[in-house]
Amino acid sequence: MSDIPQEVLYGTVQTARGTKLHATKPPREKAFLVGSELTGDRSPWPAEDSLAELALLVDTADIDVVGQTFQRLKHPFSQYFIGPGKVHEIAALKETLQYDLVIFDDELTPGQTRNLEETLKTRVLDRTTIILDIFARHARTREGRIQVELAQYKHLLPRLRRQWTHLERQAGGGGGSAGGVVGLRGPGETQLEVDRRLVSKRIAQLEEHIKDIHAQREVYRERRRRTGIQVVAIVGYTNAGKSTLLNAMAGPSVRAEDRLFATLDPTTRQVTTPRGTQFLLTDTVGFIQKLPTELVVSFRATLEEIADADLILHVLDITHKNADQQTQTVLETLKQLGIEQTPMLTVLNKIDKLQGVDQAEVSGMAEALGLPSDFVAVSAQQGWGIDQLARRIEQMLERQMTTLRAYLPYRRADLLQLWRQRGVVTSEEYDGDGVVVEGRIPEELLPLIRGATSS
Repeated sequence: MSDIPQEVLYGTVQTARGTKLHATKPPREKAFLVGSELTGDRSPWPAEDSLAELALLVDTADIDVVGQTFQRLKHPFSQYFIGPGKVHEIAALKETLQYDLVIFDDELTPGQTRNLEETLKTRVLDRTTIILDIFARHARTREGRIQVELAQYKHLLPRLRRQWTHLERQAGGGGGSAGGVVGLRGPGETQLEVDRRLVSKRIAQLEEHIKDIHAQREVYRERRRRTGIQVVAIVGYTNAGKSTLLNAMAGPSVRAEDRLFATLDPTTRQVTTPRGTQFLLTDTVGFIQKLPTELVVSFRATLEEIADADLILHVLDITHKNADQQTQTVLETLKQLGIEQTPMLTVLNKIDKLQGVDQAEVSGMAEALGLPSDFVAVSAQQGWGIDQLARRIEQMLERQMTTLRAYLPYRRADLLQLWRQRGVVTSEEYDGDGVVVEGRIPEELLPLIRGATSS
């Protein structure tokens, strides 16, 4: 780390002589974006819309977009992913646009990346690399950093060869059966193998850490199950307003920004409804189309929070032009995670942006998107519809409880209070020694209540 004071690096500082030193923060890099639209591909995303989303990702990564293009293809070309003619067209734009790097909207193979960099004479990145970079910037907890680092290393490992092209070029010179300059070919190969071994070792270490995280979370979940408190998980496309909804229901404490992946680490808060029912509300990482496989695998320990939930809130930005495609992406990701049987409630967010639209029109919009008819429309930002949402959550959680009539002695008033908080009490009848309670209660609390009744 540099010994230069941070005030000088990131701002201005007043010296002893009163001279102001101005920070020289590096300018943002300039990127040219490249997309594709595969004919026959079942993806619902038009190339233009997918590129627009990539531009938002690139901006989140502190990079400026100076131009973009896309090509319709029957299938990707093995050499460049796109056609050679399009590659040379992009190369011809470099002098005019002065871009520093080219970013593809699709994941490239190591060979395609190498070929593109050699032809374009500039760095080439893909969508996966940008998403991993954003996740690395936004990971705050140790768990989040471990999961991101693991995903990055898994993405890096097959691409290590191009880090040593300067040695490979030197080794490729000269004739003879040795096939390279004596003294260069060996060290180049050796260094590459050392790097691969180090990365593989680090991946193994991180995977062990992930196993520990999984075990710790399982212990936490088992302890939570025994308390009988139910869990509601918020899922949705990135920037749909999930963190804002969590703040609206549980009180502000979570960073909420109008940027992609503004929050990354999952946050769980306890919510108490106006009726007194308590449940845990968990905000999870946002989904996005073409989500890197490495991230899905690395974040499985975190995403298991969704699988363990009693209810899923699918938050959708109803005002987004690609709301249909975003819905499909979320549902497909849940299917990929094996989470299809958990009850789900659709929350149409940002209705404050729908000027002059009535309930019937909102219902029509939801029907056009193929959404369930029992959605709840809210504005998490303005607090509209939050009470109605809380009531719907109560109703859906209540359906999963067990109907029970039990006698509780007065000395176990704590269990009556727990019943009120975790379940639903429909009647209470008091006598000289205790109270007869009727209602519904989470199954996990049945042994505790029955034990007090029989004692």
